[in-house]
Amino acid sequence: MAAGILVVEDDRVIAEVVLAYLGRAGHRVVWSADGSEAAHVWSRSAPDLVILDLMLPGLSGLELLRRHRRAGGTAPVIMLSAAGEEEDRLVGFETGADDYVVKPFSPRELVLRVEALLRRSERLAVTPVAEAPIQVGPLTLDLAAREVRRDGEPLLLTTRELDLVAFLARHRGQTFSKAELLRRVWGWDFGDTSTVTVHVRRLREKVERDPSSPELVLTVGRAGYRLARVDELGVDDA
Repeated sequence: MAAGILVVEDDRVIAEVVLAYLGRAGHRVVWSADGSEAAHVWSRSAPDLVILDLMLPGLSGLELLRRHRRAGGTAPVIMLSAAGEEEDRLVGFETGADDYVVKPFSPRELVLRVEALLRRSERLAVTPVAEAPIQVGPLTLDLAAREVRRDGEPLLLTTRELDLVAFLARHRGQTFSKAELLRRVWGWDFGDTSTVTVHVRRLREKVERDPSSPELVLTVGRAGYRLARVDELGVDDA
C-alpha cells in the first residue's frame, strides 16, 4: 500500500538509507532534518505516517509529537532513538508514539513496521460494526466509540493502550503471551516484546486502583497476560 510518509531525521546518512528503502517499497517520502521545519511540513503535507527522530535541531521529536497530538493529529508515528531504555520508550509511548525503534536498526525491519502500522490505520478507518459495551468491574469499554470509562469517568488511553485492553476484553479470561499480543494487537511477526511490557505497565497505571497489585489486567506466571474473569472480581459485571 503506497502512502505519504514524512521522515524527520537530522542524520543525512540514516535519512538517505530510510528514504531509499521506503521509496523502493513504493511510498512517497518527504524528508526534513529540522524539528521546527518539520512542524510546518507535517501540517502542510498531512502525511499518512511519520518517522520521527527523538533528538533534533530546532524542536525535539517529543515536543513536535506532543504538539501534533494536542492538536488532534492521528497519523501513526514511529519514533527513532539511540536511547533504548524502558523509561525512554515509556516517555515516547506516553507522548503518543505508536512504535519505537532503537538505533542502529535494520532498514528492512523499519519498512515492515511502517507497513504494519499502515495496515492497522486502514482497518481503523473502516466503520466499526455495532458492538455492545463491555463491562469489566469498574471499567466500561465502548469499543465502537473507542472509549473506556472507569466508574463513569473517561480514561485518556493512547491508541495502543485502547487496542490492547479491547483485545483482552474480547478474549476475556484467555491468556496471551507477549509474542502473541505483539502479533495480534500490533500486527507484528517480529520485534521486541518489551514493547508489550511497557504498554501493560502504562495501561495498569490508568485502569487499576493499585497498579502495583493489579486486579483487572493480570500477569499469568511467565505465560503472559489476561483480563480478569467475572468470578475473580467478585461482582456481576456481565
